[in-house]
Amino acid sequence: MADLQQARTAKESLRRTLAGRADVRGIGIAPASDGYGLQVNVDSDGAGVPRRVDGVDVRVRVVGAVHAQA
Repeated sequence: MADLQQARTAKESLRRTLAGRADVRGIGIAPASDGYGLQVNVDSDGAGVPRRVDGVDVRVRVVGAVHAQA
């Protein structure tokens, strides 16, 4: 697994890769048992999201549509 700095660098790369995709709700760094990985929150199946970026594992989580609450 990656250390925190590797995950940060990979996150920026993944953010550029997924820019403009309407189904992506968020991209973050997620702790794992042996380091860090990335998590991509999507509103559907997450097809086309890479499973590894720059040696860092990527987990896709389907969260559905996100709506603002007042």
